[in-house]
Amino acid sequence: MSQDSKVKTKESSPPVLTKARKSLPVLDPSGDYYYWWLNTMVFPVMYNLIIIVCRACFPDLQHGYLVAWLVLDYTSDLFYLLDIVVRFHTGFLEQGILVVDKGRISSRYVRTWSFFLDLVSLLPTDVAYVSLGPHTPTLRLNRFLRAPRLFEAFDRTETRTAYPNAFRIAKLMLYVFVVIHWNSCLYFALSRYLGFGRDIWVYPDPAQPGFERLRRQYLYSFYFSTLILTTVGDTPLPAREEEYLFMVGDFLLAVMGFATIMGSMSSVIYNMNTADAAFYPDHALVKKYMKLHHVNRRLERRVIDWYQHLQINKKMTNEVAILQHLPERLRAEVAVSVHLPTLSRVQIFQNCEASLLEELVLKLQPQTYSPGEYVCRKGDIGREMYIIREGQLAVVADDGVTQYAVLGAGLYFGEISIINIKGNMSGNRRTANIKSLGYSDLFCLSKEDLREVLSEYPQAQAIMEEKGREILLKMNKLDVNAEAAEIALQEATEARLRGLDQQLDDLQTKFARLLAELESSALKIAYRIERLEWQTREWPMPEELIEADDEGEPGEGTSKDEEGRAGQEGPPGLE
Repeated sequence: MSQDSKVKTKESSPPVLTKARKSLPVLDPSGDYYYWWLNTMVFPVMYNLIIIVCRACFPDLQHGYLVAWLVLDYTSDLFYLLDIVVRFHTGFLEQGILVVDKGRISSRYVRTWSFFLDLVSLLPTDVAYVSLGPHTPTLRLNRFLRAPRLFEAFDRTETRTAYPNAFRIAKLMLYVFVVIHWNSCLYFALSRYLGFGRDIWVYPDPAQPGFERLRRQYLYSFYFSTLILTTVGDTPLPAREEEYLFMVGDFLLAVMGFATIMGSMSSVIYNMNTADAAFYPDHALVKKYMKLHHVNRRLERRVIDWYQHLQINKKMTNEVAILQHLPERLRAEVAVSVHLPTLSRVQIFQNCEASLLEELVLKLQPQTYSPGEYVCRKGDIGREMYIIREGQLAVVADDGVTQYAVLGAGLYFGEISIINIKGNMSGNRRTANIKSLGYSDLFCLSKEDLREVLSEYPQAQAIMEEKGREILLKMNKLDVNAEAAEIALQEATEARLRGLDQQLDDLQTKFARLLAELESSALKIAYRIERLEWQTREWPMPEELIEADDEGEPGEGTSKDEEGRAGQEGPPGLE
């Protein structure tokens, strides 16, 4: 091969790679592209479900718009074909991992029942138009077999939409419309078969003025079908057997449809009530409790106003219970994304690690306080600290009127009583009165949870302790001497602990050496005993035992042959 041909071969290879790269990608069944394709398939499937039956039962509709129907028919067939192609390029999960091998995807798809239905729904039954004519749309009834794609699209939309209950109602109304539509088409076809105007039950004679129009035919049939399926009544009595059978079938369908609608509506209402109960606390039980115990009207009104505030402003107090089914890491990410703006305004958390925020938000408990309600009072035992999410709180005097300071969003308080600050003269008691000026949303963090979080992040703990020390100095609640004494005591205790740890390590080392020496001594003694046993077997037998052996009396020693054999063998370790 010449050099020029080699160059041409090398130059011709990139188009092959480019062609391979341009092949259709594998779709993720939970991704956006697959979701939007499902929504696109809703239109051709709904077209076939609604229009084919209508064209088969209303001849004027079929004859008047034949060209438009043919164009729409083959356009829907094109979408059906593309849907099969998409199926061959849709991955599946195996052990939680998306399979992108097109060979495995294809072999898996062709072995499913869905492939058989998709293939049958696309059979070219229109070829029979050659012998039966183009005005027989019933040949395309096999297109109904693609209806599972419609149901799959509805399920995906119900999962993704922000209003699932409203979507369920809309889907139910669509199903009701389709059933009434099919029934109205069958009614008109039955009327044509029995003869228009033959009795009062069938469709009137089109020769009458106004009844020859296509719109009037469909609307009359739809109205008549609606009266039957909704069991409203006021329908003409049937006169023939076919009419009786049709009415009986419709009544049975109406009973089943009524039960389905009632069950679906009950499910929607139950889901809505369950969602409200999960998001907001149940105030009916509290109201009943207050009435049974004759709580005064003023306090009862405050409780009702608090519940009303939660409902109107869509505030939740049980976020932990709502997110409890999510994995811990995902739950932390959701909580951080929701509460990060508030936490980022808190000074002690501004430069903290992301892992600290994730652990912290999972332990925060949202609380809402009404106007004039005390969050904490001076002298109370402090078991929690608070972070202000929204609203304003005032540091007030004992009279409840004089305000020393106003706290806003992003500030925190209550950390002094739950942090062991050395020299704190108040101990774990509250040092100030905090009152809510309006409706205030706070995050509550308990003493145990705070210690658990800060134990892994000493820098944040040091910042919080230093901030609390500055506050105590301003309030003259910090005993410097006691603080120094506690620090000295703590240092002495730590020194003693270090000494004890060192002594414990030395004792453990000595104990390990003693154990090793004991094991070595035991091994040596065992070896010596075994050697002595082998040596004693070579000693001569005493005369008393020899005489006893000659007389046949039983002796405790071994025979001479045995002794000789034992002596000849000897211990294996002595050879």
